[in-house]
Amino acid sequence: MKENIPLTMKDIARELGISVATVSRALKNSPRISEERRLLIQQYAREHNFTPNVLAESLRHSRVQPMKVIGVIIPEFAHYYFSTILHGIEEEASARGYRIMVAQSGEHYEREVQLCQSFFENKVCGIIVSQAKDTQKYDHFQRLIDAGVPLVFYDRICTGVNASRVVVDDYMGAFNAVTHLFDTGCRRIAFFGSRMNLEIAKNRFNGYKDALLKHGLPFLPEFTRICDNRRDAEMMTPELFNGDRYPDAFFAVNDDTALGILYTAKRMGLRVPEDISICGFTNDVHAVASDPMLTTVEQYGMKVGEEAADILISHVEGAIPITRAEKRIVRTRLIIRGTTR
Repeated sequence: MKENIPLTMKDIARELGISVATVSRALKNSPRISEERRLLIQQYAREHNFTPNVLAESLRHSRVQPMKVIGVIIPEFAHYYFSTILHGIEEEASARGYRIMVAQSGEHYEREVQLCQSFFENKVCGIIVSQAKDTQKYDHFQRLIDAGVPLVFYDRICTGVNASRVVVDDYMGAFNAVTHLFDTGCRRIAFFGSRMNLEIAKNRFNGYKDALLKHGLPFLPEFTRICDNRRDAEMMTPELFNGDRYPDAFFAVNDDTALGILYTAKRMGLRVPEDISICGFTNDVHAVASDPMLTTVEQYGMKVGEEAADILISHVEGAIPITRAEKRIVRTRLIIRGTTR
């Protein structure tokens, strides 16, 4: 057998010179197969890492028509942006006769590895995934590709694996946001972002830095923090006001962080946007529920999901060769509201 190619019952039958039905019965411990032959078949299956097609088996015993199923891994169900992407994936998949099987990594590498293996064992026709924050090894993704499983990344992509991907234009989204802050009179612009192992974090940080350079503003390391959630933002924001020089604006990697900055600034007695301006990145439902409403970058999660599903299905159906990594970019849009001047 070729390395990394999933073994089937047909392969076992061919190698042992028996029928597929005999293999199936032996793996189910059927008394119709002699113990000697049953043990021989089971041992061969174990030695060659055979995994049963759980999904296909359940569908064979179902009265419904077998469905084409796509595996989807999201980092967090509760995150607004990922939920909009999931909506887009489901809409596109359903319109084209596919169903989705969804699971959450919880931002954990080990869970992500388990989910990839589980989807593989269930013989999904392909997998759409946004990698977890702490994922820094990519062997589990490469194994899927080597086994011929179509794989599409969205939002958080893995540059170490040659696979299809859909991203938003993170760089220009950040660049335009910081340019808006400059155009409205801000000159000391702080940055709260994610760890740099994520490609989106690098792109948004580079957009921030290049916008500063473009407009002749200095990059101040003391005005940057690894901070991508509300809790940390509430803890770290006061730190930037302890010295003689403090920010007059914040650009945050997501809305959750931006709202943490807003809440803390108001608690400190700062006026928004008169004393400091704040811009986020996502445009989630809380952006219009804050006071003042949040200026932010719209990511169009629904469109990201639709594009990811379209690429995956195109790989499955042969419209895009599985060996070709399709790359698509969804444009962003700055939405100006009350937290900027």
